[in-house]
Amino acid sequence: MYSFSAYLPYYKRNLKVALPVMLTQFGAAMVGLADSIMVGHYGTADLAAVSFSNALFFTVMVFSMGAMMGITPLVGHVHGRLEKLKTSPFPSPQEREEELAHKHEQISNYWSNGLVYMALMCLFSLAILAPCIPVLDAFGQEPEVVSCARPYYILIVLSIVPFLLFCFCRQFLEGLGNTLVAMLITLGCNLLNILLNWVFIFGHWGAPAMGAEGAGWASLISRTLMPICFIVAMLCKADWRRYITSLRGVTRREVEHLLAIGCPIGLQSFAEAFLFTASFVIIGWINKEALAAHHIANQMADLTFMLALGIGSATTIRVSHQLGKGDLHAVRMASHASVHLCLLMNTIGAAIMIFGRNIIPYIFTNDPEVVPIASTLLIIAGTLQYVDGLQCIGAAMLRGIQDVRVPMRIALFAYLVVALPLGLYLTFPLGLGAKGMWIAFVVALAIPAVLFHVRFNNQLKIKNYELKMDNEYESKQSF
Repeated sequence: MYSFSAYLPYYKRNLKVALPVMLTQFGAAMVGLADSIMVGHYGTADLAAVSFSNALFFTVMVFSMGAMMGITPLVGHVHGRLEKLKTSPFPSPQEREEELAHKHEQISNYWSNGLVYMALMCLFSLAILAPCIPVLDAFGQEPEVVSCARPYYILIVLSIVPFLLFCFCRQFLEGLGNTLVAMLITLGCNLLNILLNWVFIFGHWGAPAMGAEGAGWASLISRTLMPICFIVAMLCKADWRRYITSLRGVTRREVEHLLAIGCPIGLQSFAEAFLFTASFVIIGWINKEALAAHHIANQMADLTFMLALGIGSATTIRVSHQLGKGDLHAVRMASHASVHLCLLMNTIGAAIMIFGRNIIPYIFTNDPEVVPIASTLLIIAGTLQYVDGLQCIGAAMLRGIQDVRVPMRIALFAYLVVALPLGLYLTFPLGLGAKGMWIAFVVALAIPAVLFHVRFNNQLKIKNYELKMDNEYESKQSF
């Protein structure tokens, strides 16, 4: 039976971890919006160049950033065990110190092996993105757009190395339970990015006006500064410094383990991003009014999804920590608390979209043909909040217990096998237009929204049995 007083401590702990992540996500969204506005004021060709380049760049980046998320549950699990050991009885102080030192060494090894893993992700990303530089003309864009895009694209491709290093540092520190440092660094560097946009795009403080290329320089400088700030912050705290100053224990086995956890998460993230990217192409086949309405609904859905992402990050951290402590009751309570928080925020987001459906479109456009389409899509987008939020939290819960392969298969099936064919059928043969694609989103995302939670509950039963067996074995050994 539900008890608010029983869940209240879990709500507080989850929100304490989640709120900085939410602010980080909103900060990233705002700097992207500022980029578009500032480049758009410089020139239409430059804005088109930035949009085109980012479409190529983020298709690969989504996978690599998702792959970095595999670090958090691994570090979090060991950190949870470390916290439990600090309060556990030991036969002697020496045994306690030896066991604690072993756990610290495990976390240090994740840092060392994680750096190698991050370097592999950088090489993978560069191997896909760099060959596109000389053939940007082949994507069918206007010559003026390609001319503006090439220098910008080169700069953001170069920025992938420091940005992935930042992602690795962020996921590592989130595994240790800290999300505040990433928020402060992200918000600070995002403000710097906006300032540098003003300097380099329009030509202030003696700099030449460079348009899209200036935005590229601003991104490269701010993204280079992000991991530097992170490493400095970690060096300033003794508990973190011990992990990053002992570069040792790099083994092929550990790197392969990171790949086995991270790559399925990356593929899952890529599949969802590919679905929404493909939807823009499909709806663009209808007409420009439908595409504009789709953009409005998608922008609103993205804003509320960031809240779910923040709660999801907190869920992975909290579940991995409690699992490391061997407290499956706390694992279940923390995960359920995340579901409750997500549903609450989804309800608020859905209410804003549904009841504001006749007002929100006018924030973006006054086109009388776009507004009614957008109003209809916002109703479906409001409904989508529930299934999208639940699948996000479900995936985060499973990441927390390091269960990633089956969720990846479920996601690939739902997003690519169900959503795209169903969306095409509802949009064109059935004649529902853009509504058809959004209905397909709801149906497809409902699949992982249900199956992720069913699997999590089943996996907890298995882990509960394994924990009982381990405890019985330890009891016999001690006897």
